[in-house]
Amino acid sequence: MQTSIALNEKLATFDEAWQPRTVALFNGHDVMVAKLRGQYHWHVHEDSDDFFLVLQGQLEIDLDGSPTVSLAPGQLYVVPRGLRHRPRAIGEAHILLIEPTGTPNSGDPLTAAPRRVI
Repeated sequence: MQTSIALNEKLATFDEAWQPRTVALFNGHDVMVAKLRGQYHWHVHEDSDDFFLVLQGQLEIDLDGSPTVSLAPGQLYVVPRGLRHRPRAIGEAHILLIEPTGTPNSGDPLTAAPRRVI
């Protein structure tokens, strides 16, 4: 039987920004936590939606051709597949992500952060 996962404890094991860590598997998906600081680059996921749940801090997601989405702790947003976007943390934000295992965080396997399981 599996034990529960303390997300704050998992987040305390690393400091790097924009480097998601897989904390669980769910029906072929990675459940990940990440720390974000500053802005990421514009990118797109052609094959999957992009799920963001803010655990701590503030996150803004710029959407190509649509208004920016602002998220506070406890709020989530799903970027539809194929929509170019850019997440931006106000200060430092901690988030939970759910993506199909193997999905590159940058939208491009050549520039993606490596998969890390903690």
